[in-house]
Amino acid sequence: MTRSRLATAILLAALALASAGPASAQGVTDSPSLAAEVAAGRLPAVAERLPRAPLVHAPGGDFEPGRHGGELRLIMGRSQDVRMMAVYGYARLVGYDTRFQLQPDILEAVENEDDRVFTLRLRPGHRWSDGHPFTSADFRYWWEDVVGNRQIAPSGPPQTLLADGQPPRVTFPDAHTVRFAWDRPNPYFLPALAAPSPLYIYRPAHYLKQVHQKYADKAKLEDRVKAERMRNWAQLHNRLDNMYRNDNPDLPTLEPWVLQTKPPAERFVFVRNPYFHRIDADGRQLPYIDRVTMAVADAKLIPLKVNAGEADLQARGLAFNNYTFLRQAAKQGAFDVRLWDTAKGAQLALYPNLNAEDPVWRTLNRDPRFRRALSLAINRREINQVVYFGLALEGHNTVLPNSVLHDPALRAARFDLAEANRLLDEIGLKRVSRRGLRQLPDGRPLEITVETAGEDTEQTDVLQLIHDSWLEAGVKLFIKPSQREYFRNRVFAGKSVMTIWSGIENGLLTPGTNPEEFVPVSQQHLHWPKWGQHVETGGRSGEPIDDPAARELMRLNEAWRNAGGEFERFAAWKRILEIHAEQVFTIGLVANVRQPVVVSTRLRNVPQTGIYNWDPGAFFGIYRPDSFWFAEARRTAAAQP
Repeated sequence: MTRSRLATAILLAALALASAGPASAQGVTDSPSLAAEVAAGRLPAVAERLPRAPLVHAPGGDFEPGRHGGELRLIMGRSQDVRMMAVYGYARLVGYDTRFQLQPDILEAVENEDDRVFTLRLRPGHRWSDGHPFTSADFRYWWEDVVGNRQIAPSGPPQTLLADGQPPRVTFPDAHTVRFAWDRPNPYFLPALAAPSPLYIYRPAHYLKQVHQKYADKAKLEDRVKAERMRNWAQLHNRLDNMYRNDNPDLPTLEPWVLQTKPPAERFVFVRNPYFHRIDADGRQLPYIDRVTMAVADAKLIPLKVNAGEADLQARGLAFNNYTFLRQAAKQGAFDVRLWDTAKGAQLALYPNLNAEDPVWRTLNRDPRFRRALSLAINRREINQVVYFGLALEGHNTVLPNSVLHDPALRAARFDLAEANRLLDEIGLKRVSRRGLRQLPDGRPLEITVETAGEDTEQTDVLQLIHDSWLEAGVKLFIKPSQREYFRNRVFAGKSVMTIWSGIENGLLTPGTNPEEFVPVSQQHLHWPKWGQHVETGGRSGEPIDDPAARELMRLNEAWRNAGGEFERFAAWKRILEIHAEQVFTIGLVANVRQPVVVSTRLRNVPQTGIYNWDPGAFFGIYRPDSFWFAEARRTAAAQP
């Protein structure tokens, strides 16, 4: 075992021992909201509901032990955002702490042998939210009956579970042990388990077997398929089984709060999971807060509703340009507005679609001179001053200065219209007149439609500024907003020529960070979706990677995966970042734009300063919202879900 991977194994084992808490769950304190259920015999006492070794949450610092009760109000822009509760709750087999270090959470311990063999130790006595035991049988069901069933999972195991194309050997030594083993290293495994949208390698088998062909009564299953208007049993199974989407109130969960409202709805209610596995240092079962309500509103109205005091904790739907407006309302004392750091490589970036369906645009977008010219024709200083009050960091879409992989030369971006025009001339994109638009090779005017998800004005404000400077280079920019699903489907199909979105999610890279954001391995990447789809599906769909620089990124990704130590991974990462800077696959604008976070003045344990990031971080997830509590319990008119 290499020294770095041995250190990982020791760290995870040590953290497991430190977090395991008392030898038993005796002496813990229950929420008063469950007293009637316990007294009536409908729910066991709290000591019987917890694992024998619950996870003790005692982070130190400014953390205050809390009290049970209250209702936390959130606002989301779409009913699909009900999935955010699976993000904020952030119950994972292993999860990141506030230092972005992995540690066991649902698991009691993890043993990592050279990134090839992972032994997962479950907490004896842990239960699903409906009280059924959580054991290795739930992992076996997922491996053998979900991933192993081609009707449910036609593509087989997720790509994250393939090392050099080979799946793991999965064994189940006993009820509380699961082992994943590969012949080659798989350093992607643990980070995938800790992701905000994690690799769920387990399922509530007792619930899903009711709709699985292998276990259910055939006649009853056929009747249910017809009643639910599904094509077959596999479609019904997949509809009921989506732990991340969090849209099935009947699906048992391990998260701190359990959905009570069946979608679609304009208001969702979540209640505490009586079997949640965490406690505080004083023995109180978490979560502290009994209920969470999520109102769905037009995304454009979220700042107004927050301003009116309709949320207790809110960042989603708020942008930096809302800060001043919210600070004025905060003077009334109902809430506080905090500014958290972000970790994105760029607040916003342009994504030329290298898999565009239009052959002319496909050729042009694949020319690095064209991408470089567009970047040079952007006045980032103007964007920073006008939109972000000069507080942002100008530059390309790459790692941030506080990353050990940061190279100032790779982030530096200049505004140089003369050089932009020279490159466009070199490509052969001629102007109709001296100051007019340029022409595409087929004679069409050089007009670029940049598509947006249309969820806020920040993107359009920035694009308006880019429009003016691009025009000086003979390039006309049009803005096309659309709904997020439609937006992504157009990208996947190659219909879009260019899009705008946030930059790389994790700008705080280390040599051990998975390079997947920089490599064409996912359809979700807006600049090469069909290459990513080809990799994800093992070549069954999408398009083979036919760009030399992109193929080199894939080679470096393999070199990183099979690296023998930190030095080799650092070298692979260094070259990956250099290629991205040379090729300008994405066009970053500014970074370090801070995120407004609105917090009720009654809500405790929400950090004054934090990092608001998707992965790693799960937004609020790494700060464990199950440990947030109200200093004064909220009185609500609706006492029941």
